Amino acid sequence: MPRILESRPTLSRAPLSGAPWFAVEMEPATGEVILLDQRALPAREVYFAYDTPDGVAEAIRDMVVRGAPAIGITAAYAMAQCARAERGEPAMFLVAMGAAGRVLGRTRPTAVNLAWAIARMARRAAEVARMHPDERAAALIAEAESIHREDVAACRTIGKLGAALVPDDGRRVLTHCNAGALATGGYGTALGVIRAIREAGRAVHVLADETRPYLQGARLTAWELAADGIDVEVITDNMAGHLFARGEIGCVVVGSDRIARNGDVANKIGTYGVAVLAGVHGVPFVVAAPWSTVDLSTPTGAEIPIEQRSESEVTRIGDIQLVPSGVRARHPAFDVTPAKWVAAIVTERGVVRPSAGETMEALSTAGAVGSTAGGESGEPA
Repeated sequence: MPRILESRPTLSRAPLSGAPWFAVEMEPATGEVILLDQRALPAREVYFAYDTPDGVAEAIRDMVVRGAPAIGITAAYAMAQCARAERGEPAMFLVAMGAAGRVLGRTRPTAVNLAWAIARMARRAAEVARMHPDERAAALIAEAESIHREDVAACRTIGKLGAALVPDDGRRVLTHCNAGALATGGYGTALGVIRAIREAGRAVHVLADETRPYLQGARLTAWELAADGIDVEVITDNMAGHLFARGEIGCVVVGSDRIARNGDVANKIGTYGVAVLAGVHGVPFVVAAPWSTVDLSTPTGAEIPIEQRSESEVTRIGDIQLVPSGVRARHPAFDVTPAKWVAAIVTERGVVRPSAGETMEALSTAGAVGSTAGGESGEPA
Protein backbone atom coordinates (compact mmCIF):
# COMPACT_ATOMS: atom_id res chain seq x y z
CA MET A 1 0.00 0.00 0.00
CA PRO A 2 1.27 3.51 -0.72
CA ARG A 3 2.07 5.93 2.03
CA ILE A 4 -0.44 8.79 2.17
CA LEU A 5 1.22 12.16 2.63
CA GLU A 6 -0.41 14.57 5.05
CA SER A 7 0.21 17.68 2.96
CA ARG A 8 1.83 18.85 -0.27
CA PRO A 9 5.26 17.20 -0.08
CA THR A 10 8.52 19.06 0.30
CA LEU A 11 11.30 17.27 -1.58
CA SER A 12 15.01 17.23 -0.82
CA ARG A 13 15.48 18.96 -4.20
CA ALA A 14 13.31 21.40 -6.09
CA PRO A 15 10.47 19.73 -8.04
CA LEU A 16 11.54 19.15 -11.63
CA SER A 17 8.05 20.19 -12.74
CA GLY A 18 8.95 23.78 -11.87
CA ALA A 19 5.58 24.18 -10.15
CA PRO A 20 4.50 24.12 -6.50
CA TRP A 21 2.35 21.08 -7.19
CA PHE A 22 3.27 18.19 -9.46
CA ALA A 23 1.88 15.02 -11.01
CA VAL A 24 4.99 12.91 -10.45
CA GLU A 25 8.36 13.26 -8.74
CA MET A 26 10.94 10.99 -7.12
CA GLU A 27 12.34 11.67 -3.68
CA PRO A 28 16.05 10.87 -4.14
CA ALA A 29 16.66 10.46 -0.41
CA THR A 30 14.21 7.57 -0.04
CA GLY A 31 13.66 6.36 -3.61
CA GLU A 32 9.91 6.83 -3.24
CA VAL A 33 7.87 7.75 -6.31
CA ILE A 34 5.44 10.46 -5.29
CA LEU A 35 2.21 10.86 -7.24
CA LEU A 36 -0.65 13.32 -7.00
CA ASP A 37 -3.85 11.26 -6.87
CA GLN A 38 -5.67 12.70 -9.87
CA ARG A 39 -8.79 10.70 -9.05
CA ALA A 40 -9.35 12.93 -6.00
CA LEU A 41 -9.20 16.23 -7.89
CA PRO A 42 -10.66 18.81 -7.80
CA ALA A 43 -12.08 18.23 -4.33
CA ARG A 44 -8.84 17.15 -2.62
CA GLU A 45 -5.11 17.42 -3.35
CA VAL A 46 -3.73 14.12 -2.07
CA TYR A 47 -0.26 12.66 -2.67
CA PHE A 48 0.81 9.01 -2.42
CA ALA A 49 4.38 7.75 -1.96
CA TYR A 50 5.23 4.37 -3.55
CA ASP A 51 8.28 2.31 -2.63
CA THR A 52 8.06 -0.55 -5.16
CA PRO A 53 7.71 -0.76 -8.96
CA ASP A 54 4.70 -3.05 -8.51
CA GLY A 55 2.98 -0.36 -6.48
CA VAL A 56 3.78 2.24 -9.13
CA ALA A 57 2.41 -0.07 -11.84
CA GLU A 58 -0.85 -0.40 -9.95
CA ALA A 59 -1.03 3.39 -9.63
CA ILE A 60 -0.60 3.78 -13.40
CA ARG A 61 -3.23 1.12 -14.09
CA ASP A 62 -5.70 2.70 -11.65
CA MET A 63 -5.13 6.21 -13.05
CA VAL A 64 -3.67 7.76 -9.94
CA VAL A 65 -1.37 9.22 -12.57
CA ARG A 66 -2.45 9.59 -16.21
CA GLY A 67 -1.42 11.36 -19.39
CA ALA A 68 1.09 9.80 -21.78
CA PRO A 69 4.22 11.84 -20.87
CA ALA A 70 3.50 11.65 -17.12
CA ILE A 71 3.03 7.89 -17.35
CA GLY A 72 6.37 7.53 -19.12
CA ILE A 73 8.15 9.62 -16.47
CA THR A 74 6.47 7.63 -13.71
CA ALA A 75 7.61 4.34 -15.24
CA ALA A 76 11.16 5.70 -15.58
CA TYR A 77 11.22 6.55 -11.88
CA ALA A 78 9.88 3.08 -11.05
CA MET A 79 12.71 1.53 -13.08
CA ALA A 80 15.18 3.70 -11.16
CA GLN A 81 13.52 2.52 -7.96
CA CYS A 82 14.15 -1.08 -9.04
CA ALA A 83 17.81 -0.27 -9.71
CA ARG A 84 18.10 1.25 -6.25
CA ALA A 85 16.67 -1.88 -4.60
CA GLU A 86 18.55 -4.55 -6.62
CA ARG A 87 22.01 -5.15 -5.11
CA GLY A 88 22.85 -8.38 -6.92
CA GLU A 89 25.33 -9.28 -9.63
CA PRO A 90 24.93 -7.78 -13.13
CA ALA A 91 22.87 -10.70 -14.45
CA MET A 92 20.48 -10.56 -11.50
CA PHE A 93 20.26 -6.79 -11.85
CA LEU A 94 19.27 -7.03 -15.52
CA VAL A 95 16.73 -9.75 -14.80
CA ALA A 96 15.12 -7.57 -12.13
CA MET A 97 15.09 -4.55 -14.40
CA GLY A 98 13.54 -6.57 -17.22
CA ALA A 99 10.84 -7.92 -14.93
CA ALA A 100 9.99 -4.43 -13.67
CA GLY A 101 9.81 -3.14 -17.24
CA ARG A 102 7.39 -5.88 -18.27
CA VAL A 103 5.07 -5.23 -15.31
CA LEU A 104 5.05 -1.50 -15.99
CA GLY A 105 4.65 -1.95 -19.74
CA ARG A 106 1.41 -3.91 -19.37
CA THR A 107 -0.40 -1.16 -17.48
CA ARG A 108 -1.58 1.17 -20.30
CA PRO A 109 -1.12 -0.13 -23.88
CA THR A 110 -2.08 2.94 -25.93
CA ALA A 111 0.35 5.53 -24.56
CA VAL A 112 3.60 4.94 -26.46
CA ASN A 113 5.57 7.16 -24.06
CA LEU A 114 5.35 4.35 -21.53
CA ALA A 115 7.17 1.81 -23.72
CA TRP A 116 9.59 4.51 -24.90
CA ALA A 117 10.64 5.43 -21.37
CA ILE A 118 10.96 1.80 -20.27
CA ALA A 119 13.14 1.00 -23.28
CA ARG A 120 15.37 4.00 -22.63
CA MET A 121 15.83 3.00 -18.99
CA ALA A 122 16.56 -0.60 -20.03
CA ARG A 123 19.28 0.57 -22.40
CA ARG A 124 20.88 2.62 -19.64
CA ALA A 125 20.64 -0.33 -17.27
CA ALA A 126 22.56 -2.49 -19.74
CA GLU A 127 25.27 0.17 -20.00
CA VAL A 128 25.83 0.39 -16.23
CA ALA A 129 25.10 -3.21 -15.16
CA ARG A 130 28.71 -3.92 -14.20
CA MET A 131 29.06 -0.86 -12.01
CA HIS A 132 28.86 -0.94 -8.21
CA PRO A 133 25.17 -1.14 -7.13
CA ASP A 134 25.28 2.39 -5.73
CA GLU A 135 26.75 3.77 -8.95
CA ARG A 136 24.29 2.02 -11.25
CA ALA A 137 21.37 3.14 -9.05
CA ALA A 138 22.61 6.72 -9.26
CA ALA A 139 22.94 6.39 -13.04
CA LEU A 140 19.35 5.15 -13.42
CA ILE A 141 17.99 7.89 -11.14
CA ALA A 142 19.88 10.46 -13.21
CA GLU A 143 18.46 8.98 -16.42
CA ALA A 144 14.90 9.15 -15.11
CA GLU A 145 15.44 12.74 -14.01
CA SER A 146 16.80 13.54 -17.48
CA ILE A 147 13.61 12.14 -19.03
CA HIS A 148 11.61 14.36 -16.67
CA ARG A 149 13.65 17.52 -17.37
CA GLU A 150 13.57 16.92 -21.12
CA ASP A 151 9.78 16.60 -21.04
CA VAL A 152 9.35 19.92 -19.23
CA ALA A 153 11.71 21.63 -21.70
CA ALA A 154 9.86 20.02 -24.63
CA CYS A 155 6.51 21.23 -23.30
CA ARG A 156 7.77 24.80 -23.10
CA THR A 157 9.03 24.65 -26.70
CA ILE A 158 5.77 23.07 -27.85
CA GLY A 159 3.89 25.87 -26.09
CA LYS A 160 5.78 28.58 -27.94
CA LEU A 161 5.43 26.90 -31.33
CA GLY A 162 1.78 26.05 -30.77
CA ALA A 163 0.82 29.51 -29.54
CA ALA A 164 1.77 30.96 -32.91
CA LEU A 165 -0.79 28.67 -34.58
CA VAL A 166 -3.77 29.82 -32.51
CA PRO A 167 -5.71 32.63 -34.24
CA ASP A 168 -5.75 35.88 -32.25
CA ASP A 169 -9.42 36.60 -32.99
CA GLY A 170 -10.89 36.69 -29.49
CA ARG A 171 -12.79 33.46 -29.91
CA ARG A 172 -12.44 30.57 -27.50
CA VAL A 173 -9.93 27.73 -27.68
CA LEU A 174 -11.54 24.32 -27.19
CA THR A 175 -9.59 21.49 -25.56
CA HIS A 176 -10.56 17.89 -24.85
CA CYS A 177 -9.36 15.81 -21.89
CA ASN A 178 -6.34 17.08 -19.95
CA ALA A 179 -2.98 17.64 -21.62
CA GLY A 180 -1.52 19.96 -19.03
CA ALA A 181 1.04 19.84 -16.25
CA LEU A 182 -1.00 17.03 -14.70
CA ALA A 183 -0.46 14.89 -17.79
CA THR A 184 3.24 15.68 -18.30
CA GLY A 185 6.39 16.41 -16.37
CA GLY A 186 5.21 20.00 -15.98
CA TYR A 187 3.77 22.94 -17.98
CA GLY A 188 1.79 20.74 -20.36
CA THR A 189 1.36 20.21 -24.09
CA ALA A 190 -2.08 21.48 -25.12
CA LEU A 191 -2.30 23.53 -21.94
CA GLY A 192 1.32 24.53 -22.50
CA VAL A 193 0.08 26.22 -25.66
CA ILE A 194 -2.57 28.01 -23.60
CA ARG A 195 0.00 29.07 -21.01
CA ALA A 196 2.37 30.31 -23.71
CA ILE A 197 -0.39 32.42 -25.28
CA ARG A 198 -0.97 34.16 -21.96
CA GLU A 199 2.76 34.55 -21.29
CA ALA A 200 3.02 36.30 -24.66
CA GLY A 201 0.54 38.89 -23.39
CA ARG A 202 -2.41 37.69 -25.46
CA ALA A 203 -5.90 37.11 -24.09
CA VAL A 204 -7.01 33.49 -24.05
CA HIS A 205 -10.42 32.02 -23.25
CA VAL A 206 -10.73 28.25 -22.92
CA LEU A 207 -13.64 25.87 -23.33
CA ALA A 208 -12.92 22.54 -21.65
CA ASP A 209 -14.94 19.53 -22.76
CA GLU A 210 -15.91 17.62 -19.60
CA THR A 211 -14.54 14.44 -21.29
CA ARG A 212 -16.85 11.62 -20.37
CA PRO A 213 -16.61 9.13 -18.85
CA TYR A 214 -13.62 10.00 -16.63
CA LEU A 215 -14.24 13.76 -16.65
CA GLN A 216 -10.60 14.78 -17.09
CA GLY A 217 -11.64 18.09 -18.63
CA ALA A 218 -14.09 19.03 -15.92
CA ARG A 219 -11.99 17.81 -13.01
CA LEU A 220 -8.40 18.36 -14.13
CA THR A 221 -8.15 20.88 -16.98
CA ALA A 222 -10.50 23.28 -15.22
CA TRP A 223 -8.55 22.82 -11.95
CA GLU A 224 -5.21 23.58 -13.60
CA LEU A 225 -6.35 26.59 -15.56
CA ALA A 226 -8.32 28.07 -12.68
CA ALA A 227 -5.25 27.70 -10.45
CA ASP A 228 -3.30 29.74 -13.03
CA GLY A 229 -6.00 32.38 -13.27
CA ILE A 230 -6.82 31.51 -16.89
CA ASP A 231 -10.40 32.06 -18.08
CA VAL A 232 -11.98 28.61 -18.49
CA GLU A 233 -15.53 27.34 -18.96
CA VAL A 234 -16.56 23.68 -18.81
CA ILE A 235 -19.00 22.31 -21.37
CA THR A 236 -20.46 18.84 -21.74
CA ASP A 237 -19.00 16.94 -24.67
CA ASN A 238 -22.24 17.12 -26.67
CA MET A 239 -22.31 20.94 -26.54
CA ALA A 240 -19.29 21.36 -28.80
CA GLY A 241 -21.23 21.11 -32.10
CA HIS A 242 -23.63 23.83 -31.00
CA LEU A 243 -20.78 26.19 -30.15
CA PHE A 244 -18.93 25.45 -33.40
CA ALA A 245 -22.11 26.29 -35.31
CA ARG A 246 -22.44 29.58 -33.44
CA GLY A 247 -18.89 30.54 -34.38
CA GLU A 248 -17.70 30.69 -30.78
CA ILE A 249 -14.69 28.41 -31.23
CA GLY A 250 -11.60 29.74 -33.04
CA CYS A 251 -9.24 26.81 -32.56
CA VAL A 252 -9.00 23.33 -31.02
CA VAL A 253 -5.84 22.27 -29.18
CA VAL A 254 -5.50 18.75 -27.78
CA GLY A 255 -2.76 16.38 -26.68
CA SER A 256 -2.09 12.82 -27.82
CA ASP A 257 -1.16 9.41 -26.46
CA ARG A 258 0.28 8.05 -29.70
CA ILE A 259 0.87 9.53 -33.15
CA ALA A 260 1.32 7.19 -36.11
CA ARG A 261 3.86 7.77 -38.88
CA ASN A 262 1.21 9.08 -41.28
CA GLY A 263 -0.10 11.64 -38.77
CA ASP A 264 -3.12 9.72 -37.44
CA VAL A 265 -3.56 10.69 -33.79
CA ALA A 266 -4.78 8.60 -30.85
CA ASN A 267 -6.18 10.66 -28.00
CA LYS A 268 -8.87 10.41 -25.33
CA ILE A 269 -12.19 9.05 -26.55
CA GLY A 270 -14.26 11.83 -28.09
CA THR A 271 -11.37 13.60 -29.79
CA TYR A 272 -12.26 12.23 -33.24
CA GLY A 273 -15.72 13.81 -33.10
CA VAL A 274 -14.25 17.16 -32.09
CA ALA A 275 -11.79 16.98 -35.00
CA VAL A 276 -14.56 16.31 -37.51
CA LEU A 277 -16.63 19.19 -36.15
CA ALA A 278 -13.60 21.47 -36.39
CA GLY A 279 -12.98 20.41 -39.99
CA VAL A 280 -16.61 20.91 -41.04
CA HIS A 281 -16.62 24.41 -39.52
CA GLY A 282 -13.21 25.45 -40.87
CA VAL A 283 -11.60 25.67 -37.43
CA PRO A 284 -7.92 24.64 -37.01
CA PHE A 285 -7.46 21.36 -35.11
CA VAL A 286 -4.00 21.37 -33.52
CA VAL A 287 -2.32 18.48 -31.69
CA ALA A 288 0.45 19.25 -29.20
CA ALA A 289 2.69 16.37 -28.08
CA PRO A 290 6.35 15.62 -27.37
CA TRP A 291 8.38 13.66 -29.91
CA SER A 292 8.31 10.67 -27.53
CA THR A 293 4.58 10.35 -28.38
CA VAL A 294 5.38 9.82 -32.07
CA ASP A 295 5.59 6.15 -33.06
CA LEU A 296 7.23 5.85 -36.45
CA SER A 297 7.00 2.05 -36.20
CA THR A 298 3.19 2.33 -36.39
CA PRO A 299 2.26 3.13 -40.02
CA THR A 300 -1.31 4.35 -39.43
CA GLY A 301 -3.82 4.75 -36.65
CA ALA A 302 -5.39 1.42 -37.53
CA GLU A 303 -2.43 -0.32 -35.86
CA ILE A 304 -2.65 1.64 -32.60
CA PRO A 305 -3.93 -0.57 -29.75
CA ILE A 306 -6.98 0.91 -28.03
CA GLU A 307 -7.22 0.30 -24.30
CA GLN A 308 -10.57 -1.08 -23.15
CA ARG A 309 -11.33 0.04 -19.60
CA SER A 310 -13.91 -1.04 -17.04
CA GLU A 311 -17.62 -0.70 -17.81
CA SER A 312 -18.10 0.65 -14.29
CA GLU A 313 -16.34 3.89 -15.25
CA VAL A 314 -19.25 4.46 -17.65
CA THR A 315 -22.11 3.04 -15.59
CA ARG A 316 -21.22 4.80 -12.33
CA ILE A 317 -19.86 8.09 -11.05
CA GLY A 318 -18.56 7.40 -7.57
CA ASP A 319 -21.39 5.81 -5.62
CA ILE A 320 -24.06 6.95 -8.08
CA GLN A 321 -25.38 4.32 -10.51
CA LEU A 322 -26.20 5.82 -13.91
CA VAL A 323 -27.16 2.72 -15.91
CA PRO A 324 -29.77 0.07 -15.03
CA SER A 325 -28.34 -3.08 -13.47
CA GLY A 326 -27.55 -5.76 -16.04
CA VAL A 327 -27.18 -3.31 -18.95
CA ARG A 328 -23.78 -3.51 -20.64
CA ALA A 329 -21.58 -0.53 -21.42
CA ARG A 330 -18.56 0.03 -23.64
CA HIS A 331 -15.46 1.93 -22.64
CA PRO A 332 -12.77 2.32 -25.29
CA ALA A 333 -10.45 4.81 -23.58
CA PHE A 334 -9.15 6.35 -26.83
CA ASP A 335 -10.11 6.96 -30.43
CA VAL A 336 -8.04 7.72 -33.52
CA THR A 337 -8.38 10.93 -35.52
CA PRO A 338 -7.36 10.45 -39.18
CA ALA A 339 -4.57 12.70 -40.40
CA LYS A 340 -6.87 14.46 -42.87
CA TRP A 341 -8.62 16.23 -39.99
CA VAL A 342 -5.40 17.36 -38.27
CA ALA A 343 -4.29 20.84 -39.30
CA ALA A 344 -1.02 20.70 -37.36
CA ILE A 345 0.95 18.50 -35.00
CA VAL A 346 3.33 20.47 -32.80
CA THR A 347 6.33 18.77 -31.21
CA GLU A 348 9.52 20.21 -29.74
CA ARG A 349 11.15 19.34 -33.08
CA GLY A 350 8.75 21.50 -35.04
CA VAL A 351 5.39 21.48 -36.80
CA VAL A 352 3.93 18.93 -39.22
CA ARG A 353 0.71 19.50 -41.18
CA PRO A 354 -0.92 16.09 -41.79
CA SER A 355 -4.00 17.49 -43.55
CA ALA A 356 -1.62 18.89 -46.17
CA GLY A 357 -0.11 15.44 -46.71
CA GLU A 358 2.96 15.81 -44.46
CA THR A 359 4.01 12.80 -42.37
CA MET A 360 5.84 12.60 -39.08
CA GLU A 361 8.95 11.34 -40.87
CA ALA A 362 9.50 14.95 -41.91
CA LEU A 363 10.80 15.60 -38.39
CA SER A 364 12.49 12.26 -37.75
CA THR A 365 15.96 13.68 -38.37
CA ALA A 366 15.26 17.25 -37.25
CA GLY A 367 18.15 18.44 -35.12
CA ALA A 368 17.25 21.97 -34.17
CA VAL A 369 14.41 22.59 -31.79
CA GLY A 370 11.86 24.79 -33.49
CA SER A 371 12.51 23.55 -37.03
CA THR A 372 9.36 22.97 -39.04
CA ALA A 373 8.16 20.85 -41.90
CA GLY A 374 6.28 22.51 -44.70
CA GLY A 375 6.40 26.09 -43.50
CA GLU A 376 7.97 28.66 -41.23
CA SER A 377 7.55 28.47 -37.47
CA GLY A 378 4.51 30.50 -36.52
CA GLU A 379 2.63 30.10 -39.78
CA PRO A 380 -1.08 29.67 -38.93
CA ALA A 381 -2.40 26.13 -39.24
